[in-house]
Amino acid sequence: ALTRRAVTLRVLLKDALLEPGAGVLSIYYLGKKFLGDLQPDGRILWQETGQVFNSPSAWATHCKKLVNPAKKSGCGWASVKYKGQKLDKYKATWLRLHQLHTPAATADESPASEGEEEELLMEEEEEEVLAGVSAEDKSRRAPGKSPSEPAHPEATTLGKRVDSKIRVPVRYCMLGSRDSARNPHTLVEVTSFAAINKFQPFNVAVSSNVLFLLDFHSHLTRSEVVGYLGGRWDINSQMLTVLRAFPCRSRLGDAETAAAIEEEIYQSLFLRGLSLVGWYHSHPHSPALPSLQDIDTQMDYQLRLQGSSNGFQPCLALLCSPYYSGNPGPESKISPFWVMPPPEQRPSDYGIPMDVEMAYVQDSFLTNDILHEMMLLVEFYKGAPDLVRLQEPWSQEHTYLDKLKISLASRTPKDQSLCHVLEQVCSVLKQGS
Repeated sequence: ALTRRAVTLRVLLKDALLEPGAGVLSIYYLGKKFLGDLQPDGRILWQETGQVFNSPSAWATHCKKLVNPAKKSGCGWASVKYKGQKLDKYKATWLRLHQLHTPAATADESPASEGEEEELLMEEEEEEVLAGVSAEDKSRRAPGKSPSEPAHPEATTLGKRVDSKIRVPVRYCMLGSRDSARNPHTLVEVTSFAAINKFQPFNVAVSSNVLFLLDFHSHLTRSEVVGYLGGRWDINSQMLTVLRAFPCRSRLGDAETAAAIEEEIYQSLFLRGLSLVGWYHSHPHSPALPSLQDIDTQMDYQLRLQGSSNGFQPCLALLCSPYYSGNPGPESKISPFWVMPPPEQRPSDYGIPMDVEMAYVQDSFLTNDILHEMMLLVEFYKGAPDLVRLQEPWSQEHTYLDKLKISLASRTPKDQSLCHVLEQVCSVLKQGS
């Protein structure tokens, strides 16, 4: 007797339920679309690379892992569509025609093979682990119910948010389903890979000059700042090396200046032989945790950076919190994060913000282009209403300039004395003023 597992694409082609053709097969997963050709022998040719797969599950698993490297299975028959219709519908039709214990009334329920049933169960278990929700929690919590949220931060006339109110973070498992009424600036606690029994899918090394420049940038203004990260991705060692920060000297809403600065950054990346590997921004007075808006932005960047690449390429986000009162001391808190896509059965949920472990690589010295970038930043913010007045007191013991020096001290190059580096910083600030 035939089992559901024995129903292959070749069987469906033989019985004329399917026809071979170019681009008749498709997968749509977390905003990325994959197209495949159904060959006469029942195999699938992925149009983008020319790779050939023996089954829908093999193709689906491969494609989904490119978008989400933590993905273990593909649920191929439920994920792959033939001319817009899920393949498991055609399998159900074949089983009904051959009367293999599939009543007509339930044929549309798309029976899965034994392997696919296991995959679907695994995905359901993964969803619950990722969401951190126990059976007891699920029975207690009403769907869409959320804890109280902070007020929407004020916006400046410059169009850049001044993050002056303390925002209280929430746990990811408390978010529930996506809700348009929820404040997009709600902060979310990050989850460690160990907490969900997974390994970090890539390694990260960040140079001290990157952290030095983004920390300096974040200290200059009470508004949020943004910049890009340049570096290299080694697919063999799975190592992402972040070598350079590129601050964006533009204001939110100033599309013309932003476009010019971004073009300048891409030229700088090209000339240095670097790739775009991520971005950074600041939360001046709030914890270095991503907001719901940050999570969606990072997920979008991850998919964009992936592009048409055949292999997985990560995109890193760095968050800097220079003036949050909860920081243990004058040093800014800089936190990396990456977003794990939501469980496949709940694709419209928020992505899961993951804590990323990274190695710190101390540079030998502050390069001239870093000092030049600092000079340009000081010039850009000079006279702005949201400029931090560095001579004013930050605490009873320190001015804002003292605080800046202490924070930068932990990110100084190894072959230059701290005094020399701080003299360079003061010189830049003096020239700017």
